[in-house]
Amino acid sequence: MSGGIFESATAIARAIRDRELSVVEVVEAHRRRIEAVNPAINAVCLLTADAALDAARRADAAIARGELLGPLHGVPMTLKDNLNVAGVVTTGGTQGRRNFVPREDSSVMRRLRDAGAILLGRTTTPELTMAYETANLLHGRVNHPLDANLTPGGSSGGAAAILAAGGAAFDIGSDTGGSIRVPSHFCGTAGLKATDGRISKAGHIVPPGAPADLTTQLGPMARTVEDLVLLLPVLSESEVPDPGKVSIGGLRVGFFTSGGLAAPTSEIGEVVNAACRALASAGACVEPVLLPGVEETFDLTLAMWTADGGEAFREVLAASGTTEISPFMEIVLGVCERGKATDVEAVLARWRAFRRRMGEAARAFDVLVSPVCPFPALRHGRSFDDDCFPGFAHTMLHNLTGWPALSVPVAKTAAGLPIGVQVAAAPWREDLVLAAGACVEGCAL
Repeated sequence: MSGGIFESATAIARAIRDRELSVVEVVEAHRRRIEAVNPAINAVCLLTADAALDAARRADAAIARGELLGPLHGVPMTLKDNLNVAGVVTTGGTQGRRNFVPREDSSVMRRLRDAGAILLGRTTTPELTMAYETANLLHGRVNHPLDANLTPGGSSGGAAAILAAGGAAFDIGSDTGGSIRVPSHFCGTAGLKATDGRISKAGHIVPPGAPADLTTQLGPMARTVEDLVLLLPVLSESEVPDPGKVSIGGLRVGFFTSGGLAAPTSEIGEVVNAACRALASAGACVEPVLLPGVEETFDLTLAMWTADGGEAFREVLAASGTTEISPFMEIVLGVCERGKATDVEAVLARWRAFRRRMGEAARAFDVLVSPVCPFPALRHGRSFDDDCFPGFAHTMLHNLTGWPALSVPVAKTAAGLPIGVQVAAAPWREDLVLAAGACVEGCAL
């Protein structure tokens, strides 16, 4: 298995349990891979190799005693640099936190440790996670694994890039408007934004109650849907229904390619159709769907994010001691200032009405299938352009609803860039999302 490089987290965990691989062997192989690829992609901003090797030795000793630490025993992971790790620098991509060392783990890091995972490094995020590209003043720019002229997306771009390059088995992302799903689509990996409230956000850099926090959900990122199935119960605050018990036959699938949002490229539209054909071949009932009022998604998302004029972001920056902000954060604060609501309650009322309307329209379906993005990976610096920024409404939609939503790799463009498809379902039905995602994974390759 070459130390598990490019193997799934599920396969690595099994090989360790069966003593086909030692944990030290696996951790060292992934460390070497990061050292080989990171100079070109710059995805890992901090390597914790010494601590990881110590943990690997302890994990091997436990296996020798016949003790299993958990379902992720010895599996090497990276973690996005916006989630606290006790004793390890956690910057959130902002200059003032360059030396900030949390005393406590974030909730997700604690759960992963308890499950036996081993932290190998931190992955870069844009400042305070607020961009669809990944760059900051502390760690520089993250490049796409296939083409340094392209972005891997954001804000979990560092995570998706190192996963695609084989440097880690999994990572955990945060998603305020697509920050798990967009990088997964751009890089050809799998990423799940869980139901709002499914995974604790304790230890996440965006403060509770901030406007952006209202549309932020966390979730696992890996190379396969199988691994998301493995990871979600570890992260979840409540019991997760088993995707293995879902029958695709008879599932009611609604789909759209545009439906009032930005029209996708012809290649991406055809991949969505191919995913629907795969579900239909497996026995699902597939029909086009129109979500009334979905065209409000982009404007409503911006209204939500900017309702306080950026005050919550400024408070975090000030508390961090940040004196110089990144170009992306300058853009974000400018958008916030222009979009500040005079009546915040009116914005929240629009949001509640939108959620009710989407829920009523989607009630006729078990699963919704759509593009993740109307385009593949972009060139650096393009995401905030007027012809690109509204395209992210495809992912913003499910941040507003709070529904679980998955980006699953399905195909590639003629130029060889990955194409993902978005699969969503009603709150708490990640089992439907993951089962449908497994059905369409790679179906058009």
